[in-house]
Amino acid sequence: MRIPAHSVCTAIRDDIVTGVYERGSRLTEEQLARRYGVSRVPVREALRTLESEGFVITRRHAGAHVAEPTEQEAADLLDMRSLLEPLGAARAAQRRTEAHLKVLRGLVRLGQERARRGQGDDLRSLGGWFHETLAQASGSPALTALLTQLRHKIAWMYAVEAPAQPVEAWAEHGAIVDAVARGDAERARALTALHAERSLLLHRLKRPDRDERPRRGGRVRTSQHVVNIASGRN
Repeated sequence: MRIPAHSVCTAIRDDIVTGVYERGSRLTEEQLARRYGVSRVPVREALRTLESEGFVITRRHAGAHVAEPTEQEAADLLDMRSLLEPLGAARAAQRRTEAHLKVLRGLVRLGQERARRGQGDDLRSLGGWFHETLAQASGSPALTALLTQLRHKIAWMYAVEAPAQPVEAWAEHGAIVDAVARGDAERARALTALHAERSLLLHRLKRPDRDERPRRGGRVRTSQHVVNIASGRN
């Protein structure tokens, strides 16, 4: 059975984001194929996709390596998200379905409950699902794909602290959903812009120790990542 390239792409991207493959480390087709238990064909396709997304760069005579974004490039990611998330919320107010609203309201209820209990690990996951669903509610596949890619890159480049007042943060989520439910695009845009601006203070740029970076051939940390052949996401 041929394993889809998008499943391999998801596995490699996740390992890059979580630091299994360090910035600047070399990625060979043979190494990756062996690691994920696939042939070199889906690996080659996955590397091309990851290069188009900015996670991988190909150097002449040196092959594929994990990219090494600059601090300016990292800062640009937050700026782009601050512009695109409010746009997505405004579009969601105009295009959302009842199914989107049901999921968003359910996530807000869970988030508020976990915030009151101080369950920070759950809140991180719920927050990601909330913003992913809000992007999908925009009805724009292109915008959703851009926001998804930005979230991956920001998670790669930044460590995010938990908000000091998680209950208030989830109240902001609830207000955004209320605006989306009423079809108030401008309020949804304004509330999301304010929420994104406040979240900027929680981001801390990751600074890998250059002295520990891999030299030729690269160094890969241990991971139990398994390719999900049923996954449709990339």
